[in-house]
Amino acid sequence: MNMILLNPGPVNVSERVRQALLRPDICHRESEFTDLLGRIQHKLLAAFVPGAESDYVAVLLTGSGTAAVESAVMSCLPMAKRMLVLNNGVYGERLSSMVGLHRLGVSELKSEWHIKPDPERVRLALRQHPEVHAVSMVHHETTTGLINPVKEIAEVVDSLNRVFVLDSVSGLAGEPIDIAGSHIYMVAGTAGKCIQGFPGVSFVLLRKGFLERMRNYPKRSWYLNLTHYIDDQGKGIVPFTPAVQIYYAFEEALSELLEEGVANRFQRYKRAAVRIRERMATLGVTTLLPSDSLSNTITAFHLPPGISYATLHDQLKARGYVIYAGQGQLESKIFRIANMGALTELQIDGFLGAFEEVVTGAVARA
Repeated sequence: MNMILLNPGPVNVSERVRQALLRPDICHRESEFTDLLGRIQHKLLAAFVPGAESDYVAVLLTGSGTAAVESAVMSCLPMAKRMLVLNNGVYGERLSSMVGLHRLGVSELKSEWHIKPDPERVRLALRQHPEVHAVSMVHHETTTGLINPVKEIAEVVDSLNRVFVLDSVSGLAGEPIDIAGSHIYMVAGTAGKCIQGFPGVSFVLLRKGFLERMRNYPKRSWYLNLTHYIDDQGKGIVPFTPAVQIYYAFEEALSELLEEGVANRFQRYKRAAVRIRERMATLGVTTLLPSDSLSNTITAFHLPPGISYATLHDQLKARGYVIYAGQGQLESKIFRIANMGALTELQIDGFLGAFEEVVTGAVARA
């Protein structure tokens, strides 16, 4: 049975992207791969910093989105400087753990998982901590499906001459963001979520001027040091063996994204999310977050009364649909539905029909 994946990555991909895996084997030290890498870089910049492509470079790594986030965090701090982490979810906690591992941080700014970071609190913290060189935050906190205030935080960070590091692993191609206009220096992303590629390749969009400064910073990782991946002309290089076939598929997914239009993809995802939320509301299933905090691609719902997550998951999976559990303190209270990926309206409606069947069946048995 082909599963419809309603989890936040890996996602269902198009047949066109899947077929790209079957392209000829090539050596990553040959010109064919250099050309492929260059095309991917060009398409990433066209998609996410349109009009400012000359101000940014796209650094590609073989690894999951976490590899890109950790590479950004480890590469951006000069000696004796620190990072401030804005933490309001599991992935903010992961950022904090990365920084803590190398003792590179100051006291993080924590918020409840349903609360957005306060820009004025960030401003005060940065004024109190001159040793903070960089601020890091998650764009789309998939713990709850919360969208954090990127533009407002970026303005504060930039106004105080600090570096903003953004984890947009599940945000890019799903949520509006003006990277260049907000002077964001580092944005981490991945292929296997809203770009609708396969997991295994990730990237950092990096402001060129900052890249040159970073070349003099301490190397805290060999594989993940970003300056190893970009030559003096700003072209991509591959110091380590890449997942060649996954890169082929990534290029195809980026071509699909550009053909659809990034703004059109936002709208397609938003329509699907609204469709899911409205149908859930008719079944009495409520969202964890208020409507003004919700992303375009993930919704956390309270579990319906009288049905456990395990039962809900297993019965839906038996019908061909995979949903996602809550994390941390929410594990026994919520479930999550992601609508990112190459999903059709028919598939969304099929899921909603299956969900209603499972929930009404559970109520009848109770």
